[in-house]
Amino acid sequence: MRKYTVPVPRREIAIQDTGGEGHPVLLAHGYALDKTMFTDVAEILAPRYRVIAWDSPGHGETTSTDTEPYSYWDIAREQLHLMDTLSLPQATIGGVSQGGFIALRTALLAPDRVRSLLLMDTQADALDPEDRPRYEQLFGALTEHGPTEELRTSLASQIIGDHPAAVEWSARWQERGIPLGLSVDCLMTRDNLVPRLPEITAPALLLRGSLDMSMPEERMLPLYEGLPHSTQIHTIEGAGHSPTVTHPTATAAVISDFLTQHA
Repeated sequence: MRKYTVPVPRREIAIQDTGGEGHPVLLAHGYALDKTMFTDVAEILAPRYRVIAWDSPGHGETTSTDTEPYSYWDIAREQLHLMDTLSLPQATIGGVSQGGFIALRTALLAPDRVRSLLLMDTQADALDPEDRPRYEQLFGALTEHGPTEELRTSLASQIIGDHPAAVEWSARWQERGIPLGLSVDCLMTRDNLVPRLPEITAPALLLRGSLDMSMPEERMLPLYEGLPHSTQIHTIEGAGHSPTVTHPTATAAVISDFLTQHA
């Protein structure tokens, strides 16, 4: 597994790349996590596929010096710059949660560049108004008090679930903090893509963890109903919001079956 950085107009993106000549698969992580959430899945899929996981602005090893707001559309354009730099005319694009937000926008910006989509524990809608107070309370507390043990435990439970990896990620957040500011603004102010889903004609894998509290199945249904060439919603039993972390073998098996047909 090779790690390096790739320059795009506003920053240098940190990459984790299995290498090889296989069909390229670009994966973007969920909020507060980083590219390493795909390490186990990438090792299973390689060498048949070249799996490239990358850190979004302010996450992992991709630093952010932004002073102006940015959106998932802006990050999708950065993903396309990344593909240009790596000489990838076309790839499978995907991710978990906010990684899926980015993938959908990449497919709308450059449909000819997207061979297929891997959409995991994600949705096409804007932030649900009923969720806004809970998010504002969490991020407000993190801003005021920092990543206390209570707040880290709460966030890890929501993002990872009841799994030893939740303790590992909580320790990481204690050490390096949790992305706030513009990263949170980007998450909270995303636009609604549901009306535009029929424009996306690439085959799309839909996958979620059965215990995902952040993304119940009904929130993924618009993807199933709106994308012309989506699979059914595959469920990883026992997984939460980050099945690539907690259930990499089962998740990789579903991805591999899909890529065999659509890569």
